[in-house]
Amino acid sequence: MRLYCLSGHPTLPCNVLKFKSTTIMLDCGLDTTSVLSFLPLPLVHSPRLSKLPGWVSKDGALNLEKELKECAGRVFVDSQPEFCLPERELLDLSTIDVILISNYHCMMALPYITEHTGFTGTVYATEPTLQIGRLLMEELVNFMERVPKAQSATCWKNKEIQRMLPGPLKDAVDVWTWKRSYSMQEVNSALSKVQLVGYSQKVELFGAVQISPLSSGYSLGSSNWIIQSHHEKVSYVSGSSLLTTHPQPMDQSSLKNSDVLILTGLTQMPTANPDGMLGEFCSNLAMTIRAGGNVLVPCYSSGVIYDLLECLYQFIESANLGTTPFYFISPVANSSLEFSQIFAEWLCHNKQTKVYLPEPPFPHAELIQTNKLKHYPSIHGDFSSDFRQPCVVFTGHPSLRFGDVVHFMELWGKSSLNTIIFTEPDFSYLDALAPYQPLAMKCVYCPIDTRLNFHQVSKLLKEVQPLHVVCPEQYTQPPLTQSHRSDLMLELQPPPMPYRRCSVLSLPFRRRYERVYILPEVRRRFDASGGSWEAFLKEFPSVLFFFLLSQLANSLVPSEVKPGVSVATVSAVLQSKDNKHTLQSVPKPPPAPPTKKRKRVLEEPLLGMAPKPLLSGAVPLEAFLATLQKHGITEVKVEETADGHILHLQAEDTLIQLEEDGTHIVCDNNEPLRTTLRDLVLRFLQKL
Repeated sequence: MRLYCLSGHPTLPCNVLKFKSTTIMLDCGLDTTSVLSFLPLPLVHSPRLSKLPGWVSKDGALNLEKELKECAGRVFVDSQPEFCLPERELLDLSTIDVILISNYHCMMALPYITEHTGFTGTVYATEPTLQIGRLLMEELVNFMERVPKAQSATCWKNKEIQRMLPGPLKDAVDVWTWKRSYSMQEVNSALSKVQLVGYSQKVELFGAVQISPLSSGYSLGSSNWIIQSHHEKVSYVSGSSLLTTHPQPMDQSSLKNSDVLILTGLTQMPTANPDGMLGEFCSNLAMTIRAGGNVLVPCYSSGVIYDLLECLYQFIESANLGTTPFYFISPVANSSLEFSQIFAEWLCHNKQTKVYLPEPPFPHAELIQTNKLKHYPSIHGDFSSDFRQPCVVFTGHPSLRFGDVVHFMELWGKSSLNTIIFTEPDFSYLDALAPYQPLAMKCVYCPIDTRLNFHQVSKLLKEVQPLHVVCPEQYTQPPLTQSHRSDLMLELQPPPMPYRRCSVLSLPFRRRYERVYILPEVRRRFDASGGSWEAFLKEFPSVLFFFLLSQLANSLVPSEVKPGVSVATVSAVLQSKDNKHTLQSVPKPPPAPPTKKRKRVLEEPLLGMAPKPLLSGAVPLEAFLATLQKHGITEVKVEETADGHILHLQAEDTLIQLEEDGTHIVCDNNEPLRTTLRDLVLRFLQKL
């Protein structure tokens, strides 16, 4: 069993598991932090961005003025933003049988995998994951296509040139693999390969393994996965939460008794309490509005925004913000708000009960009905006529590199009355703001990440007790900025197996058992032969074969090889098809046709010929020497070895090696003596 690690981002994983002749991709997250190296894409012409000076090295030897621009001491690529894809050279991705998706944030690289690698398998995901993932992909494509950039910057990616650039461009990883966004045609083609599954639904893969999604408690439809055969179990835990939010709670009990637990997607903000961050968000928003300023909230179109709107619903009246307009701007804003209301069966119990009252499970429905919350596909059209200040705007993209958020940064960035509040933890807010410097507007960082922290995951692992844990190497050491915080890492016994991008791990357990079936009448025939099936099964508590079918019962004769251990041999034909193994009776050889010619003696044994008996036991040295003496072999020199003994029959010039797992007789040109010695050895062994 091997694990191939294709992503270096711990919360945007992409791993491939090879398990029992199946190749399973676990998530295909898209590392979007690469876009921070690019200039923003403004919706309208930006004089400020267009006047940025081009970059030239200090000695003047390197001139990339057309590709790189300087802003406030940082250098940015002036081109369409590009994304860091999962590694595609580590193994042949066309051999992947299935892709398992844990949540909609971890499927954004799906079109790159399914449309450009020869992938012909199936993708498994829950319905909310599919539908909201589609919205996020559609939004991303829309952001890119409505502000196209003809120029493509490639010279800076040259390895010799890149090492001469200032940071962080100098330290960017695998820049030649970075790609522009996919198209809607590729999105639709990729999502057509998705097969929907429900929680605890069991799906068999080629008869080899069974997969099943479990609620992870993080987002609508988010899942952990169980991958198991008859005798092995692998749990994949990615993006899970134990907090009480809008999704169904996490299913922990099904993770027990795992041989290997692959752990990814822990919180990116282990020291930030989500409830405390919500409180700071609301108080900073209220202070800005009361001072006559506007609030900008860069966010994704699904996920944390539902919790933010619910928090504001309870906060608006007490803070006297009833007349303040709230705007949600996204190409998929309407669909996102509607989907959150119709996926009732994927919500927590409290929200499910509201559906049957009937009430909308989320309070933002009431905010929309009372015109306190308005949503628009873009800043153009109706928004232009409805827009009034001061206000609160929720829009994307959280990276501040594309989307409607770029327009509001240019519009509001020069006034200290305005505030931008970061709630998404995926991007460094300082890096996100870098191309907008100098900036007058206030900045507040309130990252809300409900995923498991190190304390919670340590407690979880003690309860489910997997034999082995595999995780990103970032989880096995404290953060670089807090090297003294040993509580911000995983400390387990045995220690977890760490991985990084492009590493290949051999997982620490071997398959020891395989299930083999026989035909249904075997039990009847076994009973008819005078044996007791129940007694037979009791006699073999660790039996390797599970007998369910065939004509082999008469051959099942248990023999005790030592106290408490019995063995039965089976002579049969093993048929393997679709990873299912069946024992069938050995067919009788067809009758030979009558012929006058003398038949040539076959070198191969006839099909159906009885096999030789199996031998078990050990040859006791003293008893064997006494037997040799009775048969006239008296000159025997005994030599002790690490594996047993060597007997040298000096008069006969013969060696007998008595070892734990075999006996060898070395006798040259004396076949009668060799046969006699063999028969004497067989007296001490048990035939099965």
